[in-house]
Amino acid sequence: MSETIVVLISLMIIGALVAIETPRLLYSIISVGAVGFLLSIVFLFLSAPDLAITQMAVEVITLVLLLQCTGGLASEQVSDQGSLFSRAATGTILLVLALFGASMLADFPEFGRPVIDRFADTPSGIYLREGLQQTGAANIVTAVLLDFRAYDTLGEATVLFCAVMGALSVLRRQGRRQSEGSDQEGEEVT
Repeated sequence: MSETIVVLISLMIIGALVAIETPRLLYSIISVGAVGFLLSIVFLFLSAPDLAITQMAVEVITLVLLLQCTGGLASEQVSDQGSLFSRAATGTILLVLALFGASMLADFPEFGRPVIDRFADTPSGIYLREGLQQTGAANIVTAVLLDFRAYDTLGEATVLFCAVMGALSVLRRQGRRQSEGSDQEGEEVT
């Protein structure tokens, strides 16, 4: 499995270099997207499906925004006059990627096999085995959130609080501007 991760990271480096060096903006955006999607596959191999899902969502949103922001710049007229070499190279690259993808799927663990069985000393296994003795909490979810990962939970709560406060301040400021504007219009009419 480590060889697969090395190949994926190598492809990510190549994609990043293509994104930097290519003269066309659309090719650069596609390369950045490929790097992000490869990173989500690496997260899957590292047994972090939550990070893979988050990376995939962020990558899709980022690609949509980049394509939308560069709408006029990235669109180019594509002629149907492709050379035989470029078509052969594209077909070869697609075939290599398909074969690589098939070999990666063979390295994935079998469906339904728990992660705890694959890795004996994972934090989740330790939490399940020793959670009641170390924390005294009968509910393992509570023990993980409030005892084992308390600082992480505090950080998440802080981020959520700051996001809500920022949204409220922006909305409140816009509300004040709209109410001031309607008050001024009312004064001008009278």
